[in-house]
Amino acid sequence: MPELPDIAAYIAALEPRVLNQVLERVRVKSVFLVRSVDPPLADAEGHTVRELRCIGKRIAFLLDNDIGIVLHLMIAGRLHWKSPGGKLGGRNSLAAFDFPRGSLVLTEAGSKRRASLTVVRGEPGLRDADPGGIDIFSSTLEEFRAVLTAENRTLKRALTDPRLLSGIGNAYSDEILHAAQLSPVTLTHKLSSDQWERLYSATRETIASWTERLKAEAAGSFPEKVTAFREGMAVHGRYGQPCPRCGQPVQRIKYADNETNYCPHCQTAGRLLADRGLSRLLKSDWPRTMDELEALKRR
Repeated sequence: MPELPDIAAYIAALEPRVLNQVLERVRVKSVFLVRSVDPPLADAEGHTVRELRCIGKRIAFLLDNDIGIVLHLMIAGRLHWKSPGGKLGGRNSLAAFDFPRGSLVLTEAGSKRRASLTVVRGEPGLRDADPGGIDIFSSTLEEFRAVLTAENRTLKRALTDPRLLSGIGNAYSDEILHAAQLSPVTLTHKLSSDQWERLYSATRETIASWTERLKAEAAGSFPEKVTAFREGMAVHGRYGQPCPRCGQPVQRIKYADNETNYCPHCQTAGRLLADRGLSRLLKSDWPRTMDELEALKRR
């Protein structure tokens, strides 16, 4: 799922292309895409884009008639900039937004249609589209801590809850926790003052550095390689590869369609976290440390 750095890169690339430009037409190919009825999507056509806004993991287009178009890319949605009147070819194409200088095409890989387009009216409509998470760059350490300790949850779950923090998902939460040298399963009520300071700093620095990096990569072009697995990440998507800090193999916890990647040496004091599927299968044979895991591999 595109997260805050990816959304920021998209907006940076869109601003010189669509800001103060007329949205001439919206072509929708998938009936599953539009999730609102009033105001109708047709009310957006023929009006000028006055602002682009990031709302968590959503991109909002604000028009001169107080209409807003909110795109949520979900997991597999991606944006592409095409020549004017670009075709909606292939089963993955969902919609096109036609501007004088080109067409913004929304695609979604796979058979599940999760990406959405919501038409809203004014600031109240935009607030309704916002899950409510705080902006990590405008919040203080005290505000950050208060939000994450409202409930006693694991750090991984808390960091990725859009009602708590804005724009952070599976990929960058792994990177944040590695940078802070904290276990993904540590409960928020168990952190010391020093650990809170590390987590707060790591969150801001990780998101800021990746945002600038992705903007720089897309400078002068359009972000076409938006992915959760990027060269230069410390642990996310790097299962079995060496941790860049200590050299130990990165481990993972798999659950549903996701996985959490972490370094046992840097984050869990050498302890392997229980994988929901494998640990249930192996039960008492589940290795607890890296040494036990290596012993199993030699059998």
